[in-house]
Amino acid sequence: MEIVPLIISLLTGAGGGNLAGALLKKFSLGTVGNSIVGILGGGLGGWILQTLGIGVTPGGSLDLSSILSSVASGGVGGGVLMTIIGIIKQALAGKK
Repeated sequence: MEIVPLIISLLTGAGGGNLAGALLKKFSLGTVGNSIVGILGGGLGGWILQTLGIGVTPGGSLDLSSILSSVASGGVGGGVLMTIIGIIKQALAGKK
């Protein structure tokens, strides 16, 4: 994976995780937890899109569409993973 789209995906993943945590307070992991899980989700989302051939391909140019796809994949990936982890955390806490 190219480094600039990866950094964009990681940063927007942190933002997506925190946005999802703010919107879904019931599943929030706190600012630090939302950021960490969002970063992981952003990296995973960026990797999945690159694997599918969407966004920047290795050796490809960094244009507006590839930057936007990195932003979208990072934000969505971060938000989705934070929500999934939040749901799992809440379900496990409810069983105790």
